Amino acid sequence: MLEESHASAVRVVGEAERVRTAAELVRTCDADVVFLDVQLAGESGLELLPHLDPGVAVVFVTAFDQYAVRAFEVNALDYLLKPVAPARLARAVERLTRPNESDPATPLPTAKLDYHDRLFLRLDDRMGFVKVAEIVVIESDGDYSVVRLATGRTHRARKSLREWLVRLPEHAFVRVHRSTIVNLEFVERVEEWSHSSYRLYLRGAAEPVGMSRRYAGLLKR
Repeated sequence: MLEESHASAVRVVGEAERVRTAAELVRTCDADVVFLDVQLAGESGLELLPHLDPGVAVVFVTAFDQYAVRAFEVNALDYLLKPVAPARLARAVERLTRPNESDPATPLPTAKLDYHDRLFLRLDDRMGFVKVAEIVVIESDGDYSVVRLATGRTHRARKSLREWLVRLPEHAFVRVHRSTIVNLEFVERVEEWSHSSYRLYLRGAAEPVGMSRRYAGLLKR
């Protein structure tokens, strides 16, 4: 059972078994949180994500084992593993009602990512997954960042470069400018541009990326 203080903060506004029905329910009820089962009847709960507004929090509910769960754990707001224990559900609700407080039993996503992980992010005005291995370059845009993917798509994410550097695998992603991070796997060649900078040509990118001499020195070391 939930503690009374937690239960009073939650009101269930509806349930749905299909993605289309769930999307309509969230929209009409103006829901704040969705507890999303990854496996629905004949559908994947992940198909609901593009239909959610950025302000809707998502808690994954899954029967996957600990290895499959990592794809969600690395950047999900929270996840619950079936069968869901009441105490664990209570902690999830407490985190949602106290978003500025961390729960040591369910750490916030600060661990280093693996190159083959998937990130759950707010992209543009929607939620979605991004494969770390498909990120070509990340450029600063104030408190946001522009993420360019190998697929040719570009997204604006609610992450600063500092946040990206904490999470991304160091062997693959490096900062080449105060406003740019690149995936070394996509670097085809480096050319000296001037006495103080270089140009990096990335596979699939129409324009080269600038690298300052300072970061070039750090990269060599």
